[in-house]
Amino acid sequence: MGKIVAIVGRPNVGKSTLFNRLTETREAIIHETAGVTRDRHYGKSNWNGKEFSVIDTGGYIMGSDDKFEEEIRKQVALAIEEADTIIFLVDVKDGLTPMDEDVAQMLRRSEKKVLLVANKVDNTKRAYDDAEFYSLGLGDIFSISSINGSGTGDMLDELVKDFEIEEEENIELGLPKITVVGRPNVGKSSLINALIGQERNIVTNVSGTTRDSVNTRYNLFGFDFMIIDTAGVRKKGKVSEDIEFYSVMRSIRSIEDSDICILMLDASEGLESQDLNLYSLIQRNHKGLVVVVNKWDLIEKDTNTSKDFEAKIRRKIAPFDDVPIIFTSVTNKQRIFKVLETAKKVYENRIQRIPTSKLNELILPIVKEQNPPPAYKGKVIKIKYIMQLKTAYPQFVFYCNLPQYIREPYKRYVENRMREIYDFNGVPITLYFREK
Repeated sequence: MGKIVAIVGRPNVGKSTLFNRLTETREAIIHETAGVTRDRHYGKSNWNGKEFSVIDTGGYIMGSDDKFEEEIRKQVALAIEEADTIIFLVDVKDGLTPMDEDVAQMLRRSEKKVLLVANKVDNTKRAYDDAEFYSLGLGDIFSISSINGSGTGDMLDELVKDFEIEEEENIELGLPKITVVGRPNVGKSSLINALIGQERNIVTNVSGTTRDSVNTRYNLFGFDFMIIDTAGVRKKGKVSEDIEFYSVMRSIRSIEDSDICILMLDASEGLESQDLNLYSLIQRNHKGLVVVVNKWDLIEKDTNTSKDFEAKIRRKIAPFDDVPIIFTSVTNKQRIFKVLETAKKVYENRIQRIPTSKLNELILPIVKEQNPPPAYKGKVIKIKYIMQLKTAYPQFVFYCNLPQYIREPYKRYVENRMREIYDFNGVPITLYFREK
């Protein structure tokens, strides 16, 4: 299972800047005004081949009457509870404050691995300003500048020291795990109840009834797997209850620990931003995916309604749009077993192994003769050999003379050609170009 790292600290110490640097995104809003981050951001990071999830929390404030700040305190506490490792960020510019001491007191009680990180060491003059933070009793201090990245390498080395390299894990063919995810009240629990024929999961018309992930063994009609019902993930701005924030984190863990994810949408609402966030999380974790559009019976239809709806979804999820989309009505048990059949097929696509001889027989002529990589600055790029890595999801290595000159459009072209030849429907694949 992937590791979760939470970034905590008082307001305006640079948590969002560090989050953006670790995830190589600009998802978290950065502003000099304290308290801009009042919700959480989730992202993936990779250091030395070790992947982990990152949570950017709001600034921690004690003794405030502000309602938002009270919620931030709760969510920081829950992030600490659920995370594997905590980055405690302090600010050398402002020095040690009573709020830092409050956070440190919480962290000492948590018994989690804590990295004390002094931020805003932007020049040599501030290099020795972190000494006062030793009084917090949290061990060594990592001095960094999240703005320019200095010092982050040493911090990350320590952070991932005990993490496993997932890329090198061999395939373990145990019982497949299928996780049902989506926004609240799209019918996740109803789908599982309809499949197993009993009221295993509580269903109400109130959003957020399912608070935790629920595992159920499904062993009927030739299928045998674990199916997992998760709490609905709302837009982060609406996650106000501490118990609901806990549910969101559990859903993230369920996605990371699954083989296949069934992303359920509400036909009357379509694909919204939070669905896209979940889709992105599933893709970045290299999980198989089946998109299920529920409550299709409530939609007024004409000849092309389903085709138009499907085309709209594929436009929004591009470039990775090679995923099955199924229209269902769980209450009418319409096409619910097709969901299982499709999930099983996607699982088989995800674990398939292509012999090296076949890869080089079918793919090598395409990249070597039919459409080789375009020359770059007069340099001719030659791909000589292809192999699949022994990993839990499809990864392929293309050995060539000048891998640094192969650009993203060509990688997408090669992936598309591979998808034409082999069935990777519903499965993200990763291509590496390396020097022989």
